[in-house]
Amino acid sequence: MIALVRMRLAGFVQTGRVLAPMLAGLLALGVLYGGGGGGRPAGVYGVSAVVIFPVLAWQTKVLLDVEPDVQRRLARVAVGPARERAAGLLAALVAGLVLVLLALAMPWPLGAVSLSSGPEGRPALVGVALGVWAHLLGLPAAVALGALASRAITRSAGYGAAVLAVGLVGVVVCGLSGSVVPWLVPPVMATARAVNGPIAAGTGLLLTGWAALWTAVVLAGYAWVRRDRA
Repeated sequence: MIALVRMRLAGFVQTGRVLAPMLAGLLALGVLYGGGGGGRPAGVYGVSAVVIFPVLAWQTKVLLDVEPDVQRRLARVAVGPARERAAGLLAALVAGLVLVLLALAMPWPLGAVSLSSGPEGRPALVGVALGVWAHLLGLPAAVALGALASRAITRSAGYGAAVLAVGLVGVVVCGLSGSVVPWLVPPVMATARAVNGPIAAGTGLLLTGWAALWTAVVLAGYAWVRRDRA
């Protein structure tokens, strides 16, 4: 399976498909961080996690769509359906992690973060840790959403784009404060709000469990739809 992960990552890079989401991510982060300002790490990273989420989902869809359908069917026969699906998701996680690392590193040379403690007295390193948590919380959910919009599920570029767009709009709309159905989407917006203020351990565990459960349900749906599809 590791060889299949490497092959899919190599195809993603060598075909040049990596450039569009990577450049989009760098552009979005450049606009976000370009003004400098020396904000607190937790606040800056909370916004960054929201901004990078749609790019991560789109990148996942692009990566999973690179492989030709015939080649994907051959991989399914060679390693089995479960391993074939897992290899694609793992490749998307690795590619997404690279983008997350860029998002975490970019504000420092641009002077967008400050190491001074916030008004609530939170140490800067705690803010950095919360920011890393916010990004890692959103990554699996973004991969799950991107997988649900992939060609293997939707069968066409138009339907795939529609699924991705509806999902991303839903993340924002249903994630707004006061939403009556926040559980329909991963807690991307809720996490950004949480890291900007005092956050209790119970809140962090709740958001982590929420994100894990949402991702598990979506990936279960992905696996169920793909059980008869190569």
